[in-house]
Amino acid sequence: MATILTVSASPSTHSKTARTRSVVDAYLTEAGHTVHALDVRDLPASALLSADHSDPAIAAAIELFESADGVVVATPVYKASFSGLLKTLLDLLPQRALAGKVVLPLATGGTLAHVLVLDYALRPVLTALGSPVIVQGHFLLDHTITIDAGNGRPAFTADSEDSLRRAVDSFVRELGYRVPVPVAA
Repeated sequence: MATILTVSASPSTHSKTARTRSVVDAYLTEAGHTVHALDVRDLPASALLSADHSDPAIAAAIELFESADGVVVATPVYKASFSGLLKTLLDLLPQRALAGKVVLPLATGGTLAHVLVLDYALRPVLTALGSPVIVQGHFLLDHTITIDAGNGRPAFTADSEDSLRRAVDSFVRELGYRVPVPVAA
């Protein structure tokens, strides 16, 4: 099975983006993959903004990218682009940080007009970082996600949940083509 890094680029712990990422983590874990979650908002702001690679938290984040077979990037859409947190993180990664990795871009936003952020803003940056396979990005409208006030878990409309599951399945399928399966001795 694969080692997967999932990244939430939302500034809020309780955002629909962060909660959606946690559902993706559960899907991937259920499928037998090792999942490491990275919340960009938890990285030290000063080190992140100054690209301080010597900071232990920044070095650990870079190592998570290096050791992953696949990366899921989840971002809210702000002003027709992905979050500044995500841009700041991607800017400090080594030039070929995504070389050999399968990437699934996910975005949440308030209107379908923002769906283009996946292909016209995020995909070029992920490509520039060397990913050979960026699966079809997936966009979720905010109104298709509700957060349970009691337990904080997200709930999706049936169509939205099905489409998210299909996006994750496509990502896993691509990983399967690239990650060698250990052979029993």
